[in-house]
Amino acid sequence: MAHVLVVDDDMSIRAFVLEILEEEGHSIEEAVDGKQGLQRYREEPADLVITDILMPEVDGVEFIMQLQEIYPGVKIIAMSGGGRGLDASFNLRIAKDFGAVQQIEKPFTRERLLEAVRQVVD
Repeated sequence: MAHVLVVDDDMSIRAFVLEILEEEGHSIEEAVDGKQGLQRYREEPADLVITDILMPEVDGVEFIMQLQEIYPGVKIIAMSGGGRGLDASFNLRIAKDFGAVQQIEKPFTRERLLEAVRQVVD
């Protein structure tokens, strides 16, 4: 199974993703924003990163850009529910342009999350 870093400022989203992925046998690291996510990734690189887009400190797009610059080819799934006057699809298109290999719009189901993870990890 994969080692996954989940980066989201919303504790309930992190808990939801963690529960689903741990049930599937994955090991999980958590971070509350891109700054902490980059630090956690440096300490222990993950097989997969799942990140929100709109977060304080370092947002998801900046985080994706930094990860791809330092660790080219890192596998990233971006998730967004929109915000700051932008819809989720716009945020996710930007994340894709900067290297997210899968995109998930919030709210999402257990099945949608697992489908995206399988497509990236398998």
